[in-house]
Amino acid sequence: MTGILFDLDGVLYQNGQPIDGVSQALEWIRSQAIPYLFVTNTSSKPRAAIVEKLADFGIQTDAKHILTPPIAAATWLQSELDNPRLALYVSEATKIDFANFQIADSDNNHIDALIIGDLGTDWSFDLINTAFQQLMTSPAPHLIALGLTRYWQTPNGLQLDVGPFVKALEYASGHDARICGKPSPSFFEAAAQQLQLEASQLIMIGDDIQGDIGGAQRAGLKAILVRTGKFRETDLQQGITPDAIIDSIADLPNWWEQHIDSIS
Repeated sequence: MTGILFDLDGVLYQNGQPIDGVSQALEWIRSQAIPYLFVTNTSSKPRAAIVEKLADFGIQTDAKHILTPPIAAATWLQSELDNPRLALYVSEATKIDFANFQIADSDNNHIDALIIGDLGTDWSFDLINTAFQQLMTSPAPHLIALGLTRYWQTPNGLQLDVGPFVKALEYASGHDARICGKPSPSFFEAAAQQLQLEASQLIMIGDDIQGDIGGAQRAGLKAILVRTGKFRETDLQQGITPDAIIDSIADLPNWWEQHIDSIS
């Protein structure tokens, strides 16, 4: 059996509009009983908000079909640390995914883990410097990144995502981050576990040559690149070779019927 992981922004929708043919493509996937998950590095919204957003695009789903970095991070924290105290650098909406943990206030120096998500324009020098100072305490807290995506496509052009801020903190503090989103192998492993499949049985469909395609392939998945979203022709010159390239998600059913046996 082969399952599918769908990236969201740039694959199912773009600039606030659904990709042409996305509803029909997803309906075909369901009609074929193909296991699937929607996976995203979005760390600014809880799963309930993502379900609502997809519904606005005519895509019906539920929380159990969505895997986000905050959920992956919370699962790891619960399994690895004993009642950890967290410093959250995430959107207000995303804080609900960490409601079962102790949250340190700005004056509390006892922190077990820093959670770094996408804050967009809310990032400032003072904010990232505070995170740096917390990382420099002893014993050093865990640095947990909700993804390492470099940038994303907005109506006003490409915009920095969480990755550059994580890298700045790693460089300044000397501490490596645990990545709980794409392109981390652990994120793809979590998706495989949720679908009860092996990584080799999964196909990742995305628009990011590094985070979606390269990350998936390094984790043992196959990967299909779509020419929508952040895709640029220069992506094909980065030394990463997708297992297939399609113009958009609308082309998936036809491609699947003709070529799935060649890569599965």
